[in-house]
Amino acid sequence: MMLTDLVKETILAVTANKTRTSLTMLGIVIGIGSVIAMVAVGQGAQKSIEESIQSIGSNLLMVQPGPVRSAGVSAGRGNAKTLTIGDAEAIGSQIAKVKAVSPELSSRYQVTAKGQNTNTQIIGVTADYASVRSLEIDLGSFIRSKDSLSASKVAVLAPTTRDDLFGTSTNPVGQTISINKINFTVIGVTKAKGGSGFNNQDDSIFVPLKTAQLYLSGNEYLSTISIQADSQDVLTEVQNQVSQLLLARHKITDSTKADFQIMNQADIVETASSVAGTFTALLAAIAGISLLVGGIGIMNMMLTTVTERTREIGLRKSIGAKRRDISQQFLAEAVLLTFLGGAIGIVFGWLTSLAIAKFANTATSISGSSVLLAFAVSAAIGIIFGYYPAQRAAKLNPIDALRYE
Repeated sequence: MMLTDLVKETILAVTANKTRTSLTMLGIVIGIGSVIAMVAVGQGAQKSIEESIQSIGSNLLMVQPGPVRSAGVSAGRGNAKTLTIGDAEAIGSQIAKVKAVSPELSSRYQVTAKGQNTNTQIIGVTADYASVRSLEIDLGSFIRSKDSLSASKVAVLAPTTRDDLFGTSTNPVGQTISINKINFTVIGVTKAKGGSGFNNQDDSIFVPLKTAQLYLSGNEYLSTISIQADSQDVLTEVQNQVSQLLLARHKITDSTKADFQIMNQADIVETASSVAGTFTALLAAIAGISLLVGGIGIMNMMLTTVTERTREIGLRKSIGAKRRDISQQFLAEAVLLTFLGGAIGIVFGWLTSLAIAKFANTATSISGSSVLLAFAVSAAIGIIFGYYPAQRAAKLNPIDALRYE
């Protein structure tokens, strides 16, 4: 059979019963569309998580106190008072390949200003914090070295806290806020970085570290030491060196009993990406079930078509059509159905992902690989589920087929 004849016969056969063809294609459309939309949701979530982690700083290590232990019982990580300014200074001066070190002290306090109040995270920082944590200033200035040395009562607001206390249209620079009943002068506002819940980087206030220790916490201990390495390639090396230094400074010989913990940003990103990747695969697998159902629908339709066209098959064979010609024709019909359904499904999946991003406020990301995979799956479904009906049609005995009523 000539290729042009095969194409014409396939199109005529597919369009002969438009309603049945449309209903058969619907399973493929929904299946392909669901897979693309679910993969887009998963990839969007993965990208969002990675960007959120990267936004806290680049090439970052974070040292935090270990758990408080009482009678062998741990009270939770980060509660011990073990890190000091001396530790931060030693890391900066003794560890090679460290670009900057930022000691930090954070806790939540009630903050009031002009009759408004909010409970937010107050972070005591030094001037290096902005560069280490990739923080940018929108209005005014950030904490300066002289502010830390003199324990100045100044504050820099993150945008969410600014909005809660002063509204979106007011420039708060020069205004006074009260933190734990102590007045601070606002000297700046940071640019938005994004986040949610207790980890919202935009819902915080920055004050000089020494000020936070003197007037808020009442002690010299730190909650975090952020370390910016020279590059991502040396993060593990720097992490090991910092661990050895702190063990020596804290006079701990058994590393399993360390009173601190070090979080590597690269490890966090890798773990989060792995979890998000598993989530994406799970969503795709669930959506893939509808593809299986769609494939079964195509096979069912083709078997029905073979039965309905038995006499036609017998007539074609009686005038010289070979098994291969009959097989190619029915296989081509199945493949065409899945390709058309796949193309419509890709558009449907793309529109669905856009709708999810807009109305569900969920990040989505459609990749070219997922679209190519959808086309490949469409072709595979057409071949796999069209093969049996095509072979069944090709094997019909022409005499029996002509007698079929």
